[in-house]
Parts: sequence; structure tokens; C-alpha cells
Amino acid sequence: MSKWDKLLMRIYTLSKDLRFEELRKVLENYGYKMHSPRNGSSHYTFRKTGCRPITIPKHEPIKKIYVELVKQVVESEAEHHENME
Repeated sequence: MSKWDKLLMRIYTLSKDLRFEELRKVLENYGYKMHSPRNGSSHYTFRKTGCRPITIPKHEPIKKIYVELVKQVVESEAEHHENME
């Protein structure tokens, strides 16, 4: 199993030890662009044309709710990929 597959599996199982950089990697792989916070905030916003923006605070550990948001993106992209075939 590749590192990418292992990372996706950790997201599907809502692992409690995911880091911000791992979620960032997944979102950017699916075409989201990261926008840095302003005024000293720790909340980063990821945007993709045609999709709702996702805001994730850069805290460790990442709370489950933010992992669930990324999981929804992964599932949506997998479904979209299946429909393309």
C-alpha cells in the first residue's frame, strides 16, 4: 500500500493523529488552493472553483470535525472520478 493510500485510509477512519500538513497535501492534490490567514489568525482557507471553501485551523492535533470535512472532499472526488469512467 502506497503512502498516499495509507494517508487516505487514515482520513477515512478519522484518525486522531493527522497533522495539518497532511490535510493540506490532500486538499491541494484535489485542486484546492491554500489562502493564508490575515491579522495573526491560525485559520487557513482552502478554495476550489465550484466548491465550498474549507477553513482549517493550524493546530495540533487536528480536531475530528476538520478531518471529516476533508473526508467529504475525498469521497466526493472519488465519486466524481467513478462517474467519469
